[in-house]
Amino acid sequence: MQQFSAESVLALAPDAASAKAANGLTKPGQWPLLGASDAAVWGECQGSSRYQTQVDLSGPSFRCSCPSRKFPCKHGLALLLLWAKNPSQFQQGSPPTWVSEWLASRTERSQKKEEKQREKAAEKAADPHAAEAALKSAQKRWSRIDKGVAELQQWLLDQVAQGLGHLTPASHEAWESMAARLVDAQAPGLAQRVRYAAAALLDGPQWPENVLRRLGLLQLACHAIQRRDALDEGASADLRALMGWPIDKDTVLAQATKVSDQWQVLGVVQEERDNNLIERRVWLHGVQTGQRALVLDHIFPGRVFEQSWMALSQVQATLAFYPSAAPLRALVVQTEAITPAADQPPPPTSTPAQEWQAVAQRVAANPWGSLHPLRCHNTTLTSDGERFHLHWDDVALPLQLHLNDGWALLALSGGHPLTVQGEWDGSSLRPLTAHSPEGFWIWSPV
Repeated sequence: MQQFSAESVLALAPDAASAKAANGLTKPGQWPLLGASDAAVWGECQGSSRYQTQVDLSGPSFRCSCPSRKFPCKHGLALLLLWAKNPSQFQQGSPPTWVSEWLASRTERSQKKEEKQREKAAEKAADPHAAEAALKSAQKRWSRIDKGVAELQQWLLDQVAQGLGHLTPASHEAWESMAARLVDAQAPGLAQRVRYAAAALLDGPQWPENVLRRLGLLQLACHAIQRRDALDEGASADLRALMGWPIDKDTVLAQATKVSDQWQVLGVVQEERDNNLIERRVWLHGVQTGQRALVLDHIFPGRVFEQSWMALSQVQATLAFYPSAAPLRALVVQTEAITPAADQPPPPTSTPAQEWQAVAQRVAANPWGSLHPLRCHNTTLTSDGERFHLHWDDVALPLQLHLNDGWALLALSGGHPLTVQGEWDGSSLRPLTAHSPEGFWIWSPV
């Protein structure tokens, strides 16, 4: 039966308030009913009302009768926290009807989804006009993009010709206008890059360098679009992704390279974007293949992700990788057994040279990739009173780390070597998980 840690459960919280509320609901007296089977745990929480709460352990996935729009809600988190802290207080047995029917419906929905994907792929393959229609649509979009890119390139030349010294806070409006025109040209990804460059305007002492670097990547994109017919399949896919050209998930599942492995969950990040979308990034490491993967999902507020991921667990799964010159993003085709962090040996270590070489190869193949997974072994953590740094070989990496998390990591290391996994953005590392002989740490919104 799968078991979880309190840290990994709290890492699933949608925000700090939910994690705090869940901790306040872990008194056994608040749960007159607690039950468990190999597949799920369930309970009834007594508050202003009596809520029926259940967790499918294979995900984990949550369901609760409370009216909360957060997912997981505080009751689901509290139930799983109780299970993580003391499984013996759960009565073993067959689940009640309200749990067994939910588990059966989840299985049925999964089967219907797989069947629908197969039917959709078969319909596309059987339609003799589908390829022709797709080609005409692509040609029409490329025509609009070419016009937008010509305008963008002239705008970039104007910025350089005038010099960065002429920029003021009022310049943001003109840069936003350029971004809006790229959206009209069906290149929303390029528009996002313009806004990303604008975000660095007059921001900190290094802003000229940061702005020029971001504008340089836009110029590189313009050159790539102009010579797109000479690019190979992987580079072409990266260029379309850069422009915000969607790729059908069914196409990825049907055509992409699939990799089966025991995947360690290096870390999970959930953030709210400017367009109110909630983005979740799950970073994976293939224990046998050594391959890294990013499972990227988005939902609107009030919706739920199809699958939950427990940081530092290992999942036997098959992934389908999106086409790319440096494949990283992937879709989950199938998941099987899940091994909690406490029950697994650590994966083989890698040297700093190997980690940086992998990053360098991805950047060389796809210079527009903004985040890279890093596994830093045998490191030490230090603080100068204002910021934390991770000393790894002969490099001191600046960390994106809240003060409380920094002290928690220092306490975990006890001054001894630490293994840290996180996201590298080119200038700093965001730690997501860490472990030492004393235990492990998992980033959470708490």
